[in-house]
Amino acid sequence: MAIFQSRLPESIGPVRSARSYYIAWAAEWKAVYAHSGGSPGALATLRSKGQGQWVYDANEFRYGGKYFHRSRDRYAPHNVYTDGKTLRKLAKVLKAKDGTYEPVWVFAPDAPLEARPYGGSIKASYPANTITYRYARSTNTYRRSVSGEGKQYDAADGERIEPKNVVVMYVAFAQTGDRKHRLEADLIGTGKAIVFTNGRRINGTWKKTGTTKPTRFFDKAGEPIPLTAGQTFIQVLPRGSKITVVTGTDEPPPTPTPGPSAGTAASPAVPAP
Repeated sequence: MAIFQSRLPESIGPVRSARSYYIAWAAEWKAVYAHSGGSPGALATLRSKGQGQWVYDANEFRYGGKYFHRSRDRYAPHNVYTDGKTLRKLAKVLKAKDGTYEPVWVFAPDAPLEARPYGGSIKASYPANTITYRYARSTNTYRRSVSGEGKQYDAADGERIEPKNVVVMYVAFAQTGDRKHRLEADLIGTGKAIVFTNGRRINGTWKKTGTTKPTRFFDKAGEPIPLTAGQTFIQVLPRGSKITVVTGTDEPPPTPTPGPSAGTAASPAVPAP
């Protein structure tokens, strides 16, 4: 699920189906929640809580054609798209109220270059693919790659996907028991979280006290973890999942020793008599 705040892109998609856990995250902001259909439980929630109680229900099944469109270069159901301006128009139809929100997360500027480590990576595996982030010291970002796809770029503008923060959030999932083997997540309460920012790792916890209450991240001392101002990606994993982390180093990598210059040959090693 993508949350757009300060910037609304020209192309948003593919827009996929609703799930109850997505609604619970969107409800933290009483957001316009754009989706294409959904699970029975999620649709039932949107019927009762989708008129501004939790979110504003923007279902492509109802508003398709005018506020959503089908791309011709992708197969259904992965071809539903919209854009920022159109969603703003749909928000007015839904009578969604815009306004200033109180900050929930704590943000800080980039760490100075000399305080950033060299290298480091994060790898999180799912049944269908593996997500890898490689820390880039110069930009203070985590460059994202997906197995089978390689380095990830925004299809709309060609920009590299490289958030300033990566959060790994461990959540309890359970099967709903339906024939499509859908999952539900227990998001109310607390759990383990790992925050990666400025090239460093911070072990902590996540907390969410109610459906419309914010998800927040705390360190071991119980203090809110400052995030670097910029984009944040949250990788949600089932409890007990393993991630692979390569820790960066504060020492610069060794400078390669230059080889022989072109046109010269290295002296052969001569064994001692």
